[in-house]
Amino acid sequence: MIDHYRNLFNQQQWFEDGLCWTVVQPLNEEITVGDLLWRLNGGRDPEERIMEYPREEAGEELMPVLFVYEGEGAWGFLEFAYGFATPDHILTELSKESRVWMTTWHFNGGYTILYAADGKIRARMRNFIFAEHTIQEGDPSILAEFRAMLDRLDPEDYRGKRSAAFAFIEASTGMGIEAEWLDIEEASVIILDNWNEA
Repeated sequence: MIDHYRNLFNQQQWFEDGLCWTVVQPLNEEITVGDLLWRLNGGRDPEERIMEYPREEAGEELMPVLFVYEGEGAWGFLEFAYGFATPDHILTELSKESRVWMTTWHFNGGYTILYAADGKIRARMRNFIFAEHTIQEGDPSILAEFRAMLDRLDPEDYRGKRSAAFAFIEASTGMGIEAEWLDIEEASVIILDNWNEA
């Protein structure tokens, strides 16, 4: 599975500059994608817009721009403009009656993976691509398999470590990303404008 994402990064090299991939598995069948987007936008319905060339146009926004993907019992939200990490207070809200996985990075670093459930962040690993600077918080058993994936890679295989984050989330949730989902035009995107409201 790591190789799948390594190939994706080879095809979509902009992926390495900045993104935030959040996967939510609702535990209550009554939770809709609209409910999740409302939570993601800090308790307000976000703007939905059609972008002719999303990858180019998203960079003109100064707010998070998301692609939304539906999986089997899960929803994936890809912030692809700047790597804006979903704030903790929104992750905890998202995780009520749901399981939430997130990985993120941006041009200044911020390599993070985390898991939240029951309204709490249960585990987080920061700086995961730099073994000597990794900071782990919460229950280490939750991210133990991810740590094992990293340990099997060369210490300087940064693309492999980014790929491992996606592979670990897909193995945990069944929700992944395919390269052809990213080269689309006239695409529906979600623009979040209420992250900073606590």
